[in-house]
Amino acid sequence: MSSPALYLIRRTVPILSIAVAIAMLTSAALAEHEAKVQTPIPSNSKLASALTLHASFDKGLDADFSTGDKICYVRRSGKLLRAEANDDAKLRPEAGRFGGALHFPKKSGFQPTFKDGGVLGYNDDNWSTTVSVWLKLNPDLDLEPGYCDPIQIVGDNGKKGFIFLEFSKDETPRYFRYAIRPLFHIWNPDNVSWADIPFNKRPMVQVDRPPFTREEWTHVVFTLENVNDKSKPQAGRLYINGELQGAIENWDLTFGWDPSQVLLVLGASYVGYMDDLGVFNRVLDQDEVKQLYSLKNGIRDLHPPATK
Repeated sequence: MSSPALYLIRRTVPILSIAVAIAMLTSAALAEHEAKVQTPIPSNSKLASALTLHASFDKGLDADFSTGDKICYVRRSGKLLRAEANDDAKLRPEAGRFGGALHFPKKSGFQPTFKDGGVLGYNDDNWSTTVSVWLKLNPDLDLEPGYCDPIQIVGDNGKKGFIFLEFSKDETPRYFRYAIRPLFHIWNPDNVSWADIPFNKRPMVQVDRPPFTREEWTHVVFTLENVNDKSKPQAGRLYINGELQGAIENWDLTFGWDPSQVLLVLGASYVGYMDDLGVFNRVLDQDEVKQLYSLKNGIRDLHPPATK
């Protein structure tokens, strides 16, 4: 072989080897990135294992998944009866953030309700939970006069405790709030109305300009931590679209509910859309809340395989 040809081979082989190596590394990196993006959260993950209730509102008001009672109820004459969609609470196929949605077209007394029964896990010793929901509305255009509570957690007596998401009554634009009211004498020792207590003296998180619109879905998550346990820090936090809005801290969060009477109540004076309701049996941290916000198919991605 001539010297020029030998020289060309010696120069070309290392270059080709480097090019092949770069291509292999690039391909491997792309494959790794693609796997991270496309790999769903496994059903046995820490987040999925905390799920206790999911209502998608795709086919009905009952929960799709529950560790307790799946049935959605409505209170009539002091009794809980099975709830059915109607003119006050309509199922809207394909209108949801994920599939169908629940639509409250007007202010009414119809409030879909789920029993606790191990879903919320309320107890007298140490209670922690997280509730997640998607909402779509323009509060200033859609809501009718008066307070509006898209979600409440109630017991046998409002003076023994009351938890709610709230759109304010009179302000324009309306404030959005998360409140934890423990035993009445704790949060209201002077026995005055809620509206007359200064904002900074109420056990609540207030968002002055929340991002709700008719065009986009808004993700709301609230947590309860160590309720009824004075030996540990007690708190509640509000997240909107994965971002922390504030915390209820440095309060004695002691409740006096009968555990058998605790209910999760939807749509109190609410006008708008609701989707993908979820409950978890512990406090989710901010990373987990962001994970919820980013789920491709909503909370259905967290169902055990047998229920999907």
